Amino acid sequence: MVEQGKKIELPSPTVMSEKPVETLLQQRRSIRSFRMGPLSLAEIGQLLWAAQGITDPQGMRAAPSAGALYPLELYVVTGNVSGLPPAVYHYLPKTHHLIETLEGDQRRMLARAALDQSWISDAAAVVVFAAKYERTTRKYGKRGVRYVHMEVGHAGQNLFLQAEALDLATVVVGAFHDDKVDKLLGLPDDIQVLSLMPVGKK
Repeated sequence: MVEQGKKIELPSPTVMSEKPVETLLQQRRSIRSFRMGPLSLAEIGQLLWAAQGITDPQGMRAAPSAGALYPLELYVVTGNVSGLPPAVYHYLPKTHHLIETLEGDQRRMLARAALDQSWISDAAAVVVFAAKYERTTRKYGKRGVRYVHMEVGHAGQNLFLQAEALDLATVVVGAFHDDKVDKLLGLPDDIQVLSLMPVGKK
């Protein structure tokens, strides 16, 4: 898939935190209201890295994947991120950068496509988890669909815990019109959206 658009290099992720994972697990909650205020580019980069970033010289990622086939594709819909114009961006884990795929603030339209859930348009940014099933099903057949769904759960929980470590709020959204979200984001036909995670300040 060839993409054109602005290339945004993300700050290098940090691998140390003052909060132990046990504390993050205890504190993690689904939060649907956000304080006003922008996210930083470093925070966006850290969240995306936690969900699908490279964590090993061999190319292994932060979340497990059946056969290390990595069917997930992450997009971020931004509206209030310092140093990042409102737009839709595709996250490229291998180089830890973003490619702009659609200009403009799409949060309100995304909320409309997600049954008018206001916390989507209120969030500073929305992380979109999508997948190319064929990467997994060509090896595992129909069983691969289940593996993809397991993987998006792993990646979503990683993002949840990273948000908590950054003192940010998020929630998993699964209720939306697939066709409307796909059309809004201009995704290729072989990429399917699985979940949305709006993120903002607590």
